[in-house]
Amino acid sequence: MKLIDITMSLHNETPAWPGDEPFHYERTMTMEQTGSVNIGQFKASNHTGTHVDAPFHYDEDGLKIADLPPERFIGDALVVNMEGKTIIQADDLRAFEYTGVTKLLFRTTSWNDRNEFPDHYTVISSDAAEFLHSQGIDLIGIDTPSVDPVESKDLAAHHSLYKHDILILEGLELDHAAPGVYELMAFPLKMEVADGSPVRAILRQK
Repeated sequence: MKLIDITMSLHNETPAWPGDEPFHYERTMTMEQTGSVNIGQFKASNHTGTHVDAPFHYDEDGLKIADLPPERFIGDALVVNMEGKTIIQADDLRAFEYTGVTKLLFRTTSWNDRNEFPDHYTVISSDAAEFLHSQGIDLIGIDTPSVDPVESKDLAAHHSLYKHDILILEGLELDHAAPGVYELMAFPLKMEVADGSPVRAILRQK
């Protein structure tokens, strides 16, 4: 069994969404102080690095992260190559075979330097959601900070995916994952009132 880690590492230089809370870890007590253990704490936005958006992130009445059933975050996933695309549209998706998969991961390689927040990256068109829903897709993932542009306020892609009950996984690292079918595991933390959560996203080769 081979596992492929597709999660961004979190460290004190991990870029946050502009204006959002950056990741910060510090050791608050040392083994010398406690006599037995090191103890640390971290602080970060829920949307730092590789993370899941809860519907509450973009809908005041949407489900919080702990309301989402864990089975939504595990299942067979198709990784597709979208390198060179500025925006992923429904027409770009029609050539693929979706039989037996419920997750779709977009490998765009448009976020080159993970130590810097990108000025531009590949996003998803609002016309993609209806097609993906018709193919049985209930979660999409992308190797960029968001499915919408950084300057977007209407969040057309988020809302179109939400309308079709498709969850959103962002900030993946897919450079080392070849296109194909895998089993995806990407469980969020069970935070009762949260709008999103970091995840440890793993692919298992089938």
